[in-house]
Amino acid sequence: MDKTRTIYRSVQRGVRYIRHRRIVLFWGVAAASLSLPWIWPEFAATGEQVATGSGECRVLKIYDGDTITVSCSGKQERVRLYCIDTPEMEQRPWGQRSRDHLRQMMPQRVRIIEHDRDQYGRLVGEVMAGQTSLNLAMVEAGQAAMYPQYCSEARYRRANEAAREAGRGVWAEPGLQQRPWEWR
Repeated sequence: MDKTRTIYRSVQRGVRYIRHRRIVLFWGVAAASLSLPWIWPEFAATGEQVATGSGECRVLKIYDGDTITVSCSGKQERVRLYCIDTPEMEQRPWGQRSRDHLRQMMPQRVRIIEHDRDQYGRLVGEVMAGQTSLNLAMVEAGQAAMYPQYCSEARYRRANEAAREAGRGVWAEPGLQQRPWEWR
């Protein structure tokens, strides 16, 4: 009888040991996954999270040069283009030109890389057509300005300077169309 109890107790200790190891492993993985974005910023979701489940969205409407509506997996989403600002529609003819330029280069299906939500609840994202950022293409064409209040990316700054120096789009003539945030 004593031998049986001894074996039973050692088996129980072994089971507790295994359970303890699983719990320690679980909490170790949980702590690592929660702290990894702060330790190693490349793992942060911002700038990499696709707003769609499938990765593809259908473009439903283009309001102006920096706001569109898409349908992603059956859910409609209003998207504010990340890092750029375009002339308002009332800033004639610049606002219409900017919107028309975006309409011209926008395919029917795009991928959205989510960066944030704005004060109006719109998704702030980068619109991708294949490997091409349409946000950056708007700046390169001079149809949008880099929005310095919300963007510090060097690629947008370089594109903005190149368009300004070449006098493309909104940079063709002086005026507040170049800085919509001042016109508003």
